[in-house]
Amino acid sequence: MMKLNQTYIGRIFALIISVAITSCNDFLDENPDNRVALDDLDKAAQLLVSGYSIASPNFTDWMTDDVLFTVGTTIRLSHEQMYVWDDVTTGPTEQDTPDFYWFETYSAISHANEVLAIIEDLVVTPELEARRDAIKGEALLIRAYGHFMLVNLFGEHFNTSAGDGVPYIKEPETTFLAEYRRLSVRRVYDRVEEDLLEGLELIDDSFFANSGKYHFNRNAALAFASRFYLFQRDYINCRVYSDQLLGSNPGAFVRDLTSQEYKAASSSITDYPRVWGSPDEPANLLLMRKISLVQRTDFAFGPERNFYSSLFNASVFGALTDERENPALVKGVNAVYPLRYQSLFERSSLNSNVGFPYYIHMAFTGEEVLLNRAEANAWLGNLDAAIADLQVLAEKRFNGGTPSITLAVLRNFYNSTDDQNNVLSYIIFLERRKEFLMQGMRWFDIKRYRLSVTHDFPDGSTITLSADDRRKVLQIPRSAIDVGGLEPNPR
Repeated sequence: MMKLNQTYIGRIFALIISVAITSCNDFLDENPDNRVALDDLDKAAQLLVSGYSIASPNFTDWMTDDVLFTVGTTIRLSHEQMYVWDDVTTGPTEQDTPDFYWFETYSAISHANEVLAIIEDLVVTPELEARRDAIKGEALLIRAYGHFMLVNLFGEHFNTSAGDGVPYIKEPETTFLAEYRRLSVRRVYDRVEEDLLEGLELIDDSFFANSGKYHFNRNAALAFASRFYLFQRDYINCRVYSDQLLGSNPGAFVRDLTSQEYKAASSSITDYPRVWGSPDEPANLLLMRKISLVQRTDFAFGPERNFYSSLFNASVFGALTDERENPALVKGVNAVYPLRYQSLFERSSLNSNVGFPYYIHMAFTGEEVLLNRAEANAWLGNLDAAIADLQVLAEKRFNGGTPSITLAVLRNFYNSTDDQNNVLSYIIFLERRKEFLMQGMRWFDIKRYRLSVTHDFPDGSTITLSADDRRKVLQIPRSAIDVGGLEPNPR
């Protein structure tokens, strides 16, 4: 079983797990505060490279209705536990688990906090003040995004009565084995919003030197705001920030799967994901490197073949071809996997045969913002505006004719005259599901819309996660409960 050894610059939460895996003597042999001496802007900017969590959120797909039990792949204990929504017990060093996501994301947040703790005190010349502000803006966005993802995994979905969320850490860790407390989901959202909006004001794309898609650039920050306000059910602000990104030509931020570029790449299992995940693709707004095996076809669960075909055959456009269905790879005996990610590998050294598999994760895309805005407009009753955005997407997804989506088309498809419900159903149950299949997004929609999930087993038995099942809130890691003093989620 492949596991990762973690070394952290910051001590936040990472110290909790270091106690579990190292001896006290080993700890006492080290400087208890081994942070980098951040005394100039270059060092601060360099440290923020480690502010992007290497943990993938795509492990959540194994808990969704997008997968069924897959035969012929490697199934670990953690996979079995997630498939039946049990608390995962394999520990924080096994990648693609809730515990791994928790510790790696808090570690990333700690890097942002190290920068934020010193950035205002750095003495810089007037011509460097703009760069200092941009570094601060990136650090704030990193901290906001990390906490936002954590609270949506380890807390209830946002509502007026949501319970405990997660600790919101705003200071560097200076005390060994410090204890923390969980804020309410609402309070975490308040703090995310504060950091998000301040970071959005400060971020400046001109300082990224050709690597802007791997940093929180302005477009990525706008996409984050679009998602944040959608999840908060603030549909007006969701539309405001979506509008700022999409402008008068939203199609410019949607990859064109009907184009010659994508058609030519579709015959190659290496070219297609390279084109899809390229920083040159305008639809890709923020890219992150993730140490993970979710992209492997011999690993864990995938969409069952018949389900996969039926999902993409469910179309309001009749015989038109949905280009999102292919290319796809065979996964195990009974599943397939949509080809979106390159399966990459980082060697431990130039001459080493061991290392870590990884992929490039599209954390924010233009398609998501377009669908966020369509959903927000549907809730606001602006159905024509929602339909217009869905039309933009359809024209770049369907081949074999000209797709035309209207309220009348949806009425016929759903056999219903409830136009608002038809539009929302089309967005949530078809377009978002197709667009983000096996990209770590479906779990959040299941939580947002209180959907039930049923999983099957090879013997014909099934198990169901009900709409209000408490297990939709992932369990706080055991070491954070035992050593860090955090209250566990109820079961």
